Amino acid sequence: MTRALIAVTGVDYWTLADGSKHACGYWPEELSTPYQVFTDAGIDVTIATPGGVTPTPDHAGFAPEYNGGSAEEGQRIKAHLESIAALASPEVLEEVDVASFDFIFVPGGHGPMEDLAESESFGALLRQFTDADKPVAAVCHGTAALLPARNDDGEWLFAGRTLTAFSNEEERLVGLAPRAKWLLEDRLRGDGAVYTSAPDAWAEWVVVDGNLYTGQNPASSEGLARRLVLDTVDRRVVVDAGV
Repeated sequence: MTRALIAVTGVDYWTLADGSKHACGYWPEELSTPYQVFTDAGIDVTIATPGGVTPTPDHAGFAPEYNGGSAEEGQRIKAHLESIAALASPEVLEEVDVASFDFIFVPGGHGPMEDLAESESFGALLRQFTDADKPVAAVCHGTAALLPARNDDGEWLFAGRTLTAFSNEEERLVGLAPRAKWLLEDRLRGDGAVYTSAPDAWAEWVVVDGNLYTGQNPASSEGLARRLVLDTVDRRVVVDAGV
């Protein structure tokens, strides 16, 4: 059976340039939709957070304006997340064994900008997945979690790789760009990523470069998850069959 690790931010805020804390967490749709895609495909999913804390959804993600104007869709996502028992008692991220998983996936929300983006232990975990040639996947602000992954020389593990993430334009459109300490697109480019994005803000954009799988925004979460299923489940079937 294919096994997936979903690594979720453990914080409920993002510190802005003026020192104030913007209430956030993980983005609900970016966890709910991939989780459903993975489990529908028969993948065994483990959810883990730093320290094993119960993760907090960004409640803005349940609002109609972020769900195509539908209050019902936001409530559907909320109900689905509440039905996932593993979210109430996640595993301790620092204690997971890479050998137990076929790939790792990081949902977005501004939370990862606060904790996973600064976590040396998480960077080491990503290096283990990469050294084992296992997919490393992230969507939207979850791509910030790639930043602490370093090689023995301290160089960023994903320098020169093509990827995507929440764009500067999208951050500006949600009103947080002027208040941010740093913007994700800028930081990724500065560390050496070949950053790409959809021609239009909010459009689906999924990029695969070797073992690195990234999606730009919430519209990209389902497509990214389905690509992971296609590549990992099918590959596992072949391996298990001894082909």
